[in-house]
Amino acid sequence: MNIGLVIGLVAGFATLIFGIIVAGGNVLMFWDAPSVIVTFGGGWCALMVSYPLTKLMAMPTYMRIAVFPPSLNPVELIVTLVQFSEKSRREGLLALEDDLDALDEPFLKKGLQLVVDGTDPELVRVILETDIDEMAERHGVNKKIFDDFAGLAPSFGMIGTLMGLVLLLANLSDKSMVGPYLSVALITTLYGAILAYLVLTPMATNLDSLTGEEILFKSVAVMGVLSIQAGDNPRILKEKLVSFLPPVMRADLVDEKGE
Repeated sequence: MNIGLVIGLVAGFATLIFGIIVAGGNVLMFWDAPSVIVTFGGGWCALMVSYPLTKLMAMPTYMRIAVFPPSLNPVELIVTLVQFSEKSRREGLLALEDDLDALDEPFLKKGLQLVVDGTDPELVRVILETDIDEMAERHGVNKKIFDDFAGLAPSFGMIGTLMGLVLLLANLSDKSMVGPYLSVALITTLYGAILAYLVLTPMATNLDSLTGEEILFKSVAVMGVLSIQAGDNPRILKEKLVSFLPPVMRADLVDEKGE
């Protein structure tokens, strides 16, 4: 679980509620159903105009991925690839076929299967890199949906504000309606800002970060698979793969080797 994301969301809403209470307000004062409909419903309808419904239906899945991201550890991947390299140099590439069924990582398994099947190295590279490119493009589209929703929410919040002001001005003679209409006018803007800047924009940033991590992981896998196919010395292979890692991860690799 992405603990930071969960804590951030909970703490963010808790901070807003705490601020209302400290200011002497009542949290229920900030609930307004028409404002929710205008802000969230309007933004969602605009998304439906912009994207196929099938892509919008994937939003809950990507939100779940942000909260429960896949476990991708490049350090463990490098250790595994070095072990495969050592085995292939001792026993040949075909000996790796016995280990494929035990692999949980489908991308690595796909690459090694291509190698074991005797696929041309350049074709292996093209297949795996195309897989990465398509994944990045697919994830980019889904991130853009969150970005667009984050832009639409404040806009429809402002539309709700204008609607509230129009209703307010049209009913100035009825003092009993001034409060409700003014409430709609202000709270829709608040809802739009909260939805955009506490939920949607951070979620899009988180998804972008996860995509970067997956690209790094798969790039390491591609280089490792091609190096194994080329028969590189395991030490050379390791140096190639370590060059992909930031300094902190390189330290983790040293620690794991020491253990």
